[in-house]
Amino acid sequence: MSGLSASTGLKQYLLVTANYWAFTLTDGALRMLIVLHFYQLGYSPLAIASLFLFYEFFGVVTNLVGGWLGARIGLNKTMNIGLVLQVLALAMLLVPTPMLSVVWVMAAQALSGIAKDLNKMSAKSSLKLLLPEHAQGALYKWVAILTGSKNALKGVGFFLGGLLLSLYGFQGAVAAMAAALVLIWLLSLVLLQKDLGKSSFKPKFKDLFSKSAAINRLSAARLLLFGARDIWFVIALPLYLSSEFSWAQTEVGAFLACWVIAYGAVQAFAPVLTGKKSGKAPNHHTALFWACLLCGLQLLISLAMQQSAEPLWLLIGGLLLFGAVFAVNSSLHSYLIVSLASRDGVSLDVGFYYMANAMGRLIGTLLSGYVYQAYGFYACLYLSSAFLLGTVLVTWRLNTTPQAAAE
Repeated sequence: MSGLSASTGLKQYLLVTANYWAFTLTDGALRMLIVLHFYQLGYSPLAIASLFLFYEFFGVVTNLVGGWLGARIGLNKTMNIGLVLQVLALAMLLVPTPMLSVVWVMAAQALSGIAKDLNKMSAKSSLKLLLPEHAQGALYKWVAILTGSKNALKGVGFFLGGLLLSLYGFQGAVAAMAAALVLIWLLSLVLLQKDLGKSSFKPKFKDLFSKSAAINRLSAARLLLFGARDIWFVIALPLYLSSEFSWAQTEVGAFLACWVIAYGAVQAFAPVLTGKKSGKAPNHHTALFWACLLCGLQLLISLAMQQSAEPLWLLIGGLLLFGAVFAVNSSLHSYLIVSLASRDGVSLDVGFYYMANAMGRLIGTLLSGYVYQAYGFYACLYLSSAFLLGTVLVTWRLNTTPQAAAE
């Protein structure tokens, strides 16, 4: 396994996955805590969206700079730095409620955004180094399992956030998560392989930007894909369920948790759904088919809900279908970037790609709050459809052949 024995590679994979799981659990819980807690305090949808502005913005910066940093100092170090920063972000939220101003929470979310994307970039990049170059089928499987299990736990985090807020209040929930992450960080310091992912060359700052046309196009498709999801999912959906259908905090948290858990499960099984039995790894044609399917489905949900006298049931059914197809799209993209990335300094290409992912979330989050407040939930659905059409058009130009990836 690229210089590692099979047993050592598997052990490191399990360590990376466990680290990523623990972080993701707290990240999902914190997001739900903030949305519900500040909605309780009377914040508007746009104001709540602004609380995540720095979280997403610094995610953009972190993925770009973090890829360069990982190549210079090693992925184990960037992963552990991410854990420490998340603990600090949680600690900032332990101040008395009157001190939880918008600016203070935005600053805490900035640290959390840096932490999350350092952790994710490190975990995804490390998979490229734990398998031989030719093992594309196994790489797709490992990426799908890591991504799917992470999102399932993020769903558990949504439920946990709503539950802990109801049981112990905002500060009690935050304190418990901070203590758990300190323990995970200490274990990671001891057990994670040193210098994992450290490049054989010292990349310069100009190396942050991808020179591959294939990676640039895949990154653009990723930006539009996640922007499309977050336009209606991040702010608009939980507030729509709460305001229009009088769902309680725990009900909103539980529903979104179940959705994300199911979404993660589909991601983990994406290799089966996309033709693993044929023995061929997916390519840009596979990605285009699933992007077209998702775009058509989202437009159908938008039209059907607006014409229905029972929009809630259409919304729930549509969300389940959307989540399944979106999960396959996301898993395909996650595999393609790891496959296309250069092996030496893999975190540079992966970091650039997840920079685009974070930019999509940033745009989607801001639009979710603004469009929902100004034009309503259906406008968010139609705008999401437009973003997905953009994903289709960019994916249509994608080429994943070895020659294209090397351009």
